[in-house]
Amino acid sequence: MSAQPSLARLRLHAALDRLAVTFAGLTARSDEHNCVCHWGDAEELALLKTADTELDPDLLRRTWDAPDWTDHASVLRRILPQFARTLVGGPVAPWQAEAGRSFARGRWQRWPAEQAGAVREFLHAWWADTLTDPSPAVPVPDVLVVITEASAAVGPWLGVWKTLTGPPADAHLAALVEQWEWELIGGQLPWSGWDNEEEIRTELTAWLVRNAPARLRAHGAPPKLLNRIRLLGLPCADRWEDPGWDGRPY
Repeated sequence: MSAQPSLARLRLHAALDRLAVTFAGLTARSDEHNCVCHWGDAEELALLKTADTELDPDLLRRTWDAPDWTDHASVLRRILPQFARTLVGGPVAPWQAEAGRSFARGRWQRWPAEQAGAVREFLHAWWADTLTDPSPAVPVPDVLVVITEASAAVGPWLGVWKTLTGPPADAHLAALVEQWEWELIGGQLPWSGWDNEEEIRTELTAWLVRNAPARLRAHGAPPKLLNRIRLLGLPCADRWEDPGWDGRPY
């Protein structure tokens, strides 16, 4: 007998259903257009002006990734239920930041309350489900990139992570540190941010320094990983002179 879905998974399913209901029947503007050479042909464009029609995966990606729609918000609302299901369903690399920026270009926080609330709940439900799933379809670092770029903030998502302790959330924290410590110690955000890279990097680094050591020790992380977090707590210029620095060149 299969295991019952977790509360976080049920919440995510409900959020996806809410997107489907909220954005049903919406289309791109009747005068919307894009470059035939760089985006697609007239037949594909007509699909965006037809409600509730599934797009093939390549067309869907070209649509959310295109930066030059006349009304990106309308295009995003048209594809949002399918776009969200696609994000949840599998790897989003190497387009994590671009996927998040597609939300940001649509300025979804300014949409009518019902629409903005549906998007906000989807992002939070996806994050909670990912943190509580031992083997999520999309790795935690990738989801964090998407939702941070979508909201132009990392603090709310780190706040949620702070409240979720123990396995598997701590295992995900160890994996994120292993993946991102190199860039963070070098004073760089581990992805290409939009317009507030330094603010996000500073907040992420400070959060890891405050919260990661105890959780990683409890998780059984190796001393080398704990040392990397310790180095993150030093001023950037002092990290290279610290006795614990392993001498790797940047």
